[in-house]
Amino acid sequence: MTSTMSALPTGEDLDTAIARGQRAYDLDRQHVFHSWSAQAQITPMTVLAAQGSYVWDGEGNRLLDFSSQLVNTNIGHQHPKVVAAIAEQAAKLCTIAPQHVNDARSEAARLVAERTPGDLNRIFFTNGGADAVEHAVRMARLHTGRYKVLSRYRSYHGGTETAINLTGDPRRWPNDHGNAGIVHFTGPFLYRSAFHAETEEQETQRALEHLDRLVQMEGPSTIAAIILESVPGTAGIMVPPPGYLAGVREICDRHGIVFIADEVMAGFGRTGRWFAIDNFDVVPDLITFAKGVTSGYVPLGGVAINDAIYSTFADRAYPGGLTYSGHSLATACAVATITAMEDEGMVGNAARIGADVLGPGLRELAARHRSVGEVRGLGVFWAIELVADQQTREPLAPYGGSSPAMNAVIAACKSGGLLPFANFNRIHAVPPCNVTDDEVTEGLRILDAALDVADEHAR
Repeated sequence: MTSTMSALPTGEDLDTAIARGQRAYDLDRQHVFHSWSAQAQITPMTVLAAQGSYVWDGEGNRLLDFSSQLVNTNIGHQHPKVVAAIAEQAAKLCTIAPQHVNDARSEAARLVAERTPGDLNRIFFTNGGADAVEHAVRMARLHTGRYKVLSRYRSYHGGTETAINLTGDPRRWPNDHGNAGIVHFTGPFLYRSAFHAETEEQETQRALEHLDRLVQMEGPSTIAAIILESVPGTAGIMVPPPGYLAGVREICDRHGIVFIADEVMAGFGRTGRWFAIDNFDVVPDLITFAKGVTSGYVPLGGVAINDAIYSTFADRAYPGGLTYSGHSLATACAVATITAMEDEGMVGNAARIGADVLGPGLRELAARHRSVGEVRGLGVFWAIELVADQQTREPLAPYGGSSPAMNAVIAACKSGGLLPFANFNRIHAVPPCNVTDDEVTEGLRILDAALDVADEHAR
């Protein structure tokens, strides 16, 4: 199966669109500085249009978007109700300073608070996920009067100063000077267990013992917060084993440590629940969110705050803010996004797709391809771990890097008509929450052919 040129959903003449895309590419290469990239070594893909679960590249090829871009277009592209809501808000009130009440922000806060667990009923809006993390950590430090924050290896929390230091993947290394008050620990990951565990029960027990020891050695009275992605995303979609997050909650309670759940990628339906932590019946003290709250249509993030931390700032000014906190266009977009997800049953669809279509389909691929070490995930949030050897679990690309083998697999996905999310030795299958059964079947078929290429590099 190969991708073919396809009419654009906008009705624009394809030749005209391709010429427009070529001009955009030329200007990009002259003027745009790209994130996480060696500037002279990249050839970024041009996107001419997007609709639903598909994007059209600069040559007019239609690609099934199994990346949801940066795992944020949770309702797919160009949802008409959300596009209309943004236009309606723009005609009414484009922006207003955050000290003033506006109905879009108030309603967005209500809708988010209705979906957060426990008493996380106050919402501080930010521009995105990284600054949500920055402010959550600031709140925890001020609330506790402590400074240290614990974060796991194999994690990603954002690109700003505190957030990148919290991050537990190689992107932290060039930015980490060891002076940010952050201590990293090893979280549970049974497939590549650091604890020599053979079962999920052992992994949970040993990972919690490790964390508990670290807290004791660092000094519980010095630790403001423990931050965890409820289900780590970019780092590999390692669903925590039963009891782990409950154990972290107990450690935090025992020592007066704030538990921050980073839901920037895993929230808003991605795991088949409104928030990923709902899968584990645990209530954190703070939740950071972004991405799916607006499906990425307008940038927005935030922190959901429990009563205890809110009370700290009830009569004491919180020393933080943003010019665009609760921006009216962004929050109107959030209202429309959450409403569309609710009305159209997208969260339930994500759960069903994961349980009945995507999960079983990926497991079938794993049984058929020697290059697949493990598949794991929830909802529409899955990782395919590619290995050169199933017995030794040697990854198809090194930690922190890529390889010719992985590049060939990614190329096979794209030539087959699939836009994947790839990181190190993994392909992530992360379509929108409203993806259809037929679209998932199409994606699995393309992945099957791409894994034939991976098999050529596996023993």
